[in-house]
Amino acid sequence: MTYKIYLYDTESDTIGSGPLSSNAIQLQLQAANGQDVDIHISSAGGSAFDAIAIYDQLKKYHGKVTTYVDALAASAASIVAMAGDLIVMSKYALLMIHKPMVGSGGNADELLKDVQMLNVVQSRLAQIYMDKTRMDSQAINNLIDSVTWMTAEQALDLGFIDRVDDYSDPISNRLIIQNYTESAPLIYRQCINKILNKQTDMNLENKELIDRTTSVLDKVMNFFKKVVNKQTITDKGTLHHAGDLDEGTDVYQDEDLDAPALNDSYTSASGKKFTVVAGKVQEVSQDEDAEDDDDDLPENLFNGKSKTAALSRIKAVRAKLNAQNALLAEAKAALEEANIRLNKTREEVKNEIRSDFSPENSRRSSKAKTESAPFFAPKTTLAQNAVKKAISR
Repeated sequence: MTYKIYLYDTESDTIGSGPLSSNAIQLQLQAANGQDVDIHISSAGGSAFDAIAIYDQLKKYHGKVTTYVDALAASAASIVAMAGDLIVMSKYALLMIHKPMVGSGGNADELLKDVQMLNVVQSRLAQIYMDKTRMDSQAINNLIDSVTWMTAEQALDLGFIDRVDDYSDPISNRLIIQNYTESAPLIYRQCINKILNKQTDMNLENKELIDRTTSVLDKVMNFFKKVVNKQTITDKGTLHHAGDLDEGTDVYQDEDLDAPALNDSYTSASGKKFTVVAGKVQEVSQDEDAEDDDDDLPENLFNGKSKTAALSRIKAVRAKLNAQNALLAEAKAALEEANIRLNKTREEVKNEIRSDFSPENSRRSSKAKTESAPFFAPKTTLAQNAVKKAISR
């Protein structure tokens, strides 16, 4: 049986006072006597020291502790939430972290001591968040300094919680995958089915996996397209297909395999002849005459052969020309891209480098790139101006 504890703010009590104090929680944990404990939180915060004490009590408790953020876990309450072996957050709840505060007065020396104390407290609070999220100190302190409010999805992405409770019926990953791939080419479905057959249970309770199934499948499908998809250049343009071009193969006009190929007869650059009916290959055959060397094509086109054989060679040559044109188009595009890069001004290149760099302690990103301490850092104004002048040239 699970023992439930509610840390809900009242008109007079917050974390650290009344039933939300560390002493009150300790008494309830003693009453739980080793049972699994559910801690339900809806609090705007309170005493950081009491929050750390409650966190410590819950971490030392022998039973399993699950913390639930029912509506709000802000400030000190967010520290209590981090104590759960499992942290669950309502899809409608919010989590907030910020710098510790103190209300005091006095002379400059006394205020300076308060500042030093607050910095130490922040380092301890940050360590609790770091232990849960595995984020580095700079990223966590950037979030703390910025007074960060998080939705359940954001808290899950950043690692502050383990699960979002959205009160919906269980969803089958297998069903999602089947619905997603049922219109895909057969070879895709075969590959994905092989993957699924290795899984004994796809009805997982992992909400994160279910939420991200579609994006994962997009990546899987794109991977299959790169590995499996092929193209055949014919006398009537390029056809796209999955796997080898055999009888019964689905062929398409586009790389995404959405628009079926038109009903017609085709000849590939290698001399393979086939027809397409309703988007499928029919009657594949190899024209041996088309495989002959056609370097001397203009003066030996017919070469005593039948008109049908000559037409086959013409179609094959046309397919080869289409293939050469496709290669030339790719080469042209690559050269144009290279030319654009070569023609970039020095200032554009410098701006590109700057846009990809985030200085140390920058708030542009919680995972900003950092620059190591420079070997030479000019200190005087004269030296700094000299360096600026040299760089601007």
